[in-house]
Amino acid sequence: MNKISIIGAGRVGETAAHTIAQQEMCSEVVLLDIREGAAAGAALDVSQSASYFGFDTRVTGGTDPALLKDSNLVIITAGSPRKPGMSRSDVLDINRAVIDTLIDEVLEHAPDALLLLVTNPVDVLTWHAWKRTGWERGRVFGQAGVLDVSRMACFMAEETGFSIKDIHAMVIGGHGDSMVPMTRFSTINGVPATTFLDQGAIARINKRTQHGGAEVLALRQTSSAYNAPAAAIATMVDAICNDRRRILPCVCNLDGEYGQTDITVGVPAILGRNGIEQVVELPLDEAERTGFQASIDSIRTDLKHL
Repeated sequence: MNKISIIGAGRVGETAAHTIAQQEMCSEVVLLDIREGAAAGAALDVSQSASYFGFDTRVTGGTDPALLKDSNLVIITAGSPRKPGMSRSDVLDINRAVIDTLIDEVLEHAPDALLLLVTNPVDVLTWHAWKRTGWERGRVFGQAGVLDVSRMACFMAEETGFSIKDIHAMVIGGHGDSMVPMTRFSTINGVPATTFLDQGAIARINKRTQHGGAEVLALRQTSSAYNAPAAAIATMVDAICNDRRRILPCVCNLDGEYGQTDITVGVPAILGRNGIEQVVELPLDEAERTGFQASIDSIRTDLKHL
C-alpha cells in the first residue's frame, strides 16, 4: 500500500501512525487534524524516531483536507472522546457532525480509498459513513472487535496464568456494554478456553471485557485508552496492506448474515486488501443469539437518533 491517511492526530491517531510507520506498512502516512500544528507536530515527532526504529516511511501532517489525495486507506479517529461516566452513545450527536464533514472530504479527495472508522459510537457511525459514501459495504468498516478481543485475551491471561501469545479470544456485537464475549469460541493454543476457566472466571472476564475502555478511563481520568486502540488499528492495517485475509472481528455491514440487514455491528470477517471480503457466521447457541440480538437492538436504538 502506498498511502494511508489518519484523520485525527490525538493520542490514538498519533500512536497508530507511529506503529504503521515503524512497521513500514506503507510508503507514506499522512496525519490530518483541524488543530493548527497538531498533525504537523505529531508527524515530525514520529519522523524523528525513524533513525532509531529503522523505518523509511514518510510521515507528514497538516490541516488541509487535500492531503488526503491518492490515499489507499483513510482511518478516522477524530471526534470528541467520552469522559468518565459517559457511554459511547453519549458522544453520538457531536461526533456525527464531525463525521459528516470528514466523509465529504474523503469523497472529494480520496474517492477510491477504503474507509476505517474508529470514532465512537463506532457501530452507529460506521453505518452512517457507509450510507453517506454510497460505497459498497466491504469498503467501509469499523474497528472495535479487534480491540475488544485484545482486552479479553489480557484478562484471560491474568485469570489462567498462561502466555497471552497462546490466547485467541472472540467478541461479537456492538462496541459497548452489550457486546458479547464468546468464551465458547476462544482458545488457548487450540484448546477451548472453557477447559481452564470456571463460571466465576468467565463472568469476571466477560464483565471486564464489556467495560474494558471504561476501566482505563476511570483510572486515568483525563485520558481514554490509546495504546491498545492504536495496536488494534495497526493489526487491521497489516491485514489489509499485506492481504493476509485474516479472520478478525470488525464492524461490518450485514446483508442477511446472522438474520440481520441494514445494520453495522461487530462480527468476525475476512479482512484483506479489498477490505471486508466476507462476513463469517458463527453457529450461535440460544444464549449467544439472545445477547447478540440485545446488542443489535441497542445499535438500532441509536440509529433512530441520527
